[in-house]
Amino acid sequence: MALVFAANLSELVEDEPLPVKLGEEHIALYLLDGEVRATHNVCTHQFALLSDGYTEDGCIECPLHQGKFDIRTGAAVCAPVTQPIRVYPVHVEGDAIMVDL
Repeated sequence: MALVFAANLSELVEDEPLPVKLGEEHIALYLLDGEVRATHNVCTHQFALLSDGYTEDGCIECPLHQGKFDIRTGAAVCAPVTQPIRVYPVHVEGDAIMVDL
């Protein structure tokens, strides 16, 4: 396990992705139904930052071509995306959000 500090819990707003860069990894953090989630922040279809997109019904919509990914599983759920995004385990310790890279 390589837990890395990503952000403070107080920085997250429900249904608004928060972009963070951890080393070379572009990560998006989400507060989804009261739970903190983390995914890779780059669309697998074409380079676009998912954190610039919209969340709805547990999915993040890519701002470039409106493909959708399930935030919980990373699954591609709407064309044109076909490849999933990575999801990362998250641990909250007090106000600190730790992501397992």
